[in-house]
Amino acid sequence: MEVTDSLNFDHKDRKDIYEYIESHGSVREDEVRRALNFDPAALGTHLTILRRDGYIRKVGNHVEVAYATEEERTAKLGDLEVTIRMAQDVDLESLLDAINEVAEEGTYIEAETVADVLDHEEVVLRHNELSSRMMFVATVDDDLAGWVHLDLPEAAKLSHTAVLTVGVRADYRGHGIGNELLGRGTEWAREHGFEKLYNSIPATNKGAITFLEDHGWETEATREKHYKIDDEYVDEVMMAVSLR
Repeated sequence: MEVTDSLNFDHKDRKDIYEYIESHGSVREDEVRRALNFDPAALGTHLTILRRDGYIRKVGNHVEVAYATEEERTAKLGDLEVTIRMAQDVDLESLLDAINEVAEEGTYIEAETVADVLDHEEVVLRHNELSSRMMFVATVDDDLAGWVHLDLPEAAKLSHTAVLTVGVRADYRGHGIGNELLGRGTEWAREHGFEKLYNSIPATNKGAITFLEDHGWETEATREKHYKIDDEYVDEVMMAVSLR
């Protein structure tokens, strides 16, 4: 199942089961049964139908949302071999470390928001009736070097747009990893029918603004004194790129 697929359940119990699994990641079947107070036979029937319809899959004695697997890619960037792949729940701790490290620099407010949401929800990918997100990570050996995050609105009037954030840990900058991540996120969005990507950046983050401009992004608007960073008011630069 793609995170852009429509969700259509013909039974309220199956909707409840999907929503529980979607919000908790990989969970044991008996946990689902206890949490939702299901008879074991009834739960088994519902899980079978959800698997048949492509909403969930069984992994051992756990069940999880059956997100479509995205292609894993490897690039040789100077002396680094970098793998770009779809993020997974096992990446959560490393993702939070990486995003918080970048956010602590104080010039990427959107990264702080992504970290707060991930920390609160404790699930990497999401797809429900209110919100969806896709994430890719860049790894070097066993280290998570960076990420690209796509926030996908479910509202019909905004469903052609997505908010993209991308970041690379300081130790891995200067090798082109950001280019690979931005390219992967942009490609995925275009392939899934999105027409426009957005990102908002403090005006003091000149490096990020130049980086996006070099990849065809443009400033659509500026909100004066939108941020207050270290007791200083900072403008918000609202950037976008068309995928059409």
